[in-house]
Formats: sequence, C-alpha cells, structure tokens
Amino acid sequence: MTLEVLQSEQQIRQGRRILRRRGLSFMPPAWRTWLSRYRPTPGIRVGDDLKSWDVLKTAEFIEQHVAKDDPVLDIGAYASEIAPILARMGYRKVSALDLNPDLPKMPLADRIDYRIGNFLQAPYANGNFAAVTAISVIEHGFDGEKLSAEMSRLLKPGGFFVASFDYWPEKIATNGQDIFGMSWTIFSRPDVENFIATAGMKGLQPVGAMNFGATGKPISCFDRDYTFAWMVLQKR
Repeated sequence: MTLEVLQSEQQIRQGRRILRRRGLSFMPPAWRTWLSRYRPTPGIRVGDDLKSWDVLKTAEFIEQHVAKDDPVLDIGAYASEIAPILARMGYRKVSALDLNPDLPKMPLADRIDYRIGNFLQAPYANGNFAAVTAISVIEHGFDGEKLSAEMSRLLKPGGFFVASFDYWPEKIATNGQDIFGMSWTIFSRPDVENFIATAGMKGLQPVGAMNFGATGKPISCFDRDYTFAWMVLQKR
C-alpha cells in the first residue's frame, strides 16, 4: 500500500496497544503523565498517543522491508518514538536529524546517531540510507520540490521514503496559522497527488495502491478537524 488514511480513534488506541505489547512504546505510563502535571520531571517526553497508528505502521513497514544492518534515518526526530523504536527492534544503523538542540538528550543516544540539522540540507552522503522516515513532519514548512530532491539524494536505489502527515481529502485552509515558526499544511488529495507527481520527477515512485478516502476526523488542532495519512515512496 502506497497511501493509507487513519479512519478512527479506535485505530489509534489499537496501535498503542500493539506497541506496548511488543515492548516498543516509549510513551510514559498514565500515572507518570498525571504526576508530571504537579511535579515536573527532567528529560524529554518522547512520543504522542495520537501518533500511535502511523508510528506502528512505519515500524512494521521498516521491519518487513529493510534489513537490520541497513542504515535508516528519521527526520524531524525530536520527541518522536520512531528512531528509538527501530533501535529497540534491533536496527544497528539508526540516525536521527532535527533542528532542536536538545535532540542528543533523546533515548538510546549510545545506539542512535543523533545530529542537529535541517532535513532539507541533510549532513549525509548521497545514497546513504535504505529508508528515511518522517512522522508528522513534512506538513511544517512544506516544500515539495526541495523535499523530494533531498529524499531522493539520501536514499539508495530501492530505498523507501515513509511519511505521515495531516490530511483531509478536501482542502482545509491553514493560511496564517504557523506551527513551530513554520507554515502548516493539512494536505488535501490534490496536494498529495501533486507531491507524488513532483517526487516522481526525482525518481521517487508509489509502491502500491492508494486509498485517499476518509470517514472520520479523529484529530483536532487550532480549530481544525482532520485525520492523518501515511505514505510510502520508493527510489527507482
């Protein structure tokens, strides 16, 4: 499947249950989250319950398609679970990139190559990775031309770009609403199709069927209701 859409809150809860059952969840237990309201604890709060569905899909896809010795990069990695999850799953060459200067304080720093930098100008050699992951990243400051060119540069032939992002089939305006000091895009179906076409010119191609349909809006932010989409492109 090249593209799938989150349909319900139940899928989010199911994703977190599977992550916990497999010992892959980096989310703190509920009691610790409750306690932190009254007694702040040091360290980075890794993970987001709302991202359980796409984090699980990404981890399972990598597990099924990428060898444990192949290098994998997570972009926009600050506070994201995916790099620590892959390391815990036995991936031995996991890198993680983000602009946040606290990134090296993330979990498993002895096993993950954390670097501070811009993923549109990533500090890695051409063709270095078998997969690049991006969990709720590309909708912030989106530039389809630069993104697809850089992902194609970073990936080996046959490598995968695996991304999740804010989505609704019809356009939801976000003009004037910045997040993290960057523009915010809730991708519509035409937005996704245009990006796939742009990526295709850089050698990144869909690898399966695309299901653009959405039946519910389980995500809310800044007075907008929408869902998430998950997509895989492969470097030919």
